[in-house]
Amino acid sequence: MNSHIFLASPHMSDEGYEQKFVKEAFDTNWVAPLGENVNEFEKEVAGKIGAHEAAALTSGTAAIHLALLAIGVKKEDVVFCQSLTFSATANPIIYVGAKPVFIDSDEETWNMSPIALKIAMEKYKKINKLPKAVIFVHLYGMAAKIDELCAICNEYNVPVIEDAAESLGTTYKGKYTGTFGEYGVLSFNGNKIITTSGGGMLVCNGRSEQESKKRADKIRFWATQSRENYRWYQHTEIGYNYRMSNVVAGIGRGQMMVLNKRVDKKRYIYDYYKKKLGILEGLSLIPMHEWEYCNCWLTAIQVLPKCKIKPIDIMQALEEDNVESRPVWKPMHLQPVFAKYDFVGEENRKYNVVNIDTGADDSVSGKLFEYGVCLPSDTKITDDDLERICNVIKKLWE
Repeated sequence: MNSHIFLASPHMSDEGYEQKFVKEAFDTNWVAPLGENVNEFEKEVAGKIGAHEAAALTSGTAAIHLALLAIGVKKEDVVFCQSLTFSATANPIIYVGAKPVFIDSDEETWNMSPIALKIAMEKYKKINKLPKAVIFVHLYGMAAKIDELCAICNEYNVPVIEDAAESLGTTYKGKYTGTFGEYGVLSFNGNKIITTSGGGMLVCNGRSEQESKKRADKIRFWATQSRENYRWYQHTEIGYNYRMSNVVAGIGRGQMMVLNKRVDKKRYIYDYYKKKLGILEGLSLIPMHEWEYCNCWLTAIQVLPKCKIKPIDIMQALEEDNVESRPVWKPMHLQPVFAKYDFVGEENRKYNVVNIDTGADDSVSGKLFEYGVCLPSDTKITDDDLERICNVIKKLWE
C-alpha cells in the first residue's frame, strides 16, 4: 500500500524551537497554567498581527465564548453567525443561551455574504431584535469581505467577532485577519497552520491600548475562574477554566518562529493544485483575490453540478490510494442540532433540499458543501505526494 498522506497534521520545527521553550518550562518546574511562556506567547502573537492585546486560552471555542460574554450577549439575545463553518463557531452562542441566526455565504469568497447580512439586519430590525453580535469566518484561510461586512455592522451598531481560527497569517488589504472586529479568535488545534496541540487565543481590539488591555485583563480574569485579588479564594463572578498552560504555550512560541514558512508552504500547495488541476473541465479551486494575502490553510475544490465526476468519486479514489480528504464544512443551518433556528440568504426565500442523504440544499453554502472537497494540505507534503494526488484525480477525468 502507498504511504499515507494526511489532510493536515502537526508539524514541529526542524530546528527544535518548541523543545527549547518546553524545556524551560520543565527546568523551572512551571508545568502549570500561566507562566513566562504564556505571557510571551501572547505578546508574540499580538506583535505579529499588529494587535494591542491577546489572551491565551484552551481553545478557539473558549475564545468565542468569552468574546460573547465580553460583548454582553445574554439569554434570548440574537447572534448572527456564518453558516458555512465548523460547529465551534456556533456552539458558544448556545452556551450563553442566545439564539443563532445563520447567514449564507457568497460564491466569491465562500464566506458571509454582505447582501445576506444586510437582508438579515433589516429583517430583525423590523421586529426590534437586532443582533447583539455578528460572527463571520475566514474559511480555510480565505479572507471574508471585511470592509463590507464591518460597514454593515457599524451601520446598525452591532459588534463584530472575527473568527480567524483558520486564517492566522492571512492579510486583508495589508492588515492581518483577527484585528478588524471588536474581538478576533485564533486556534492552535493540531491541524491548524501552527499548533500547540490544542489551544486558542482571543485578540482584543479596543480603540486604544488602554481599552484593549482592559478587555484582555477581563478575559484573563474570567479564564482563571474569576478569582479575586484576595489572600483567600473569593469570587464575585462566574469563572471558567480556560487559561492556556505554560507547556502548551512553549510549543506555540516555537511554532511562531516558523509561521512564515508554514504560510509559504501552504501557498505553494495551493499553486501546485491550481496548475495541475485547474485545467480540468468542471473543477475550480476556492478563489483567492487581489485584496488578500492568504495563508491557504486548506485547499478546497469545487466540481460543477453537471460534471460527470462527483465529489464522492474524488474522495473515494483518494481513499483507495491511502490519501486523506474530506467534504467542505456542512453548513450550520443544515445541522440537525441547529435545525430550528433561522437562516437568511441573499434571496428572501425557502431553500430546497437537493440531496436527501447529506441534507444539502440549494443555498450558496449548501451547494459549496454538496460539491466541495478539501484536498491534502499538510506542510510536510512533498512534490511526489502532490503529483500522486493530482494523478489520482486526473485519472477520473480521462
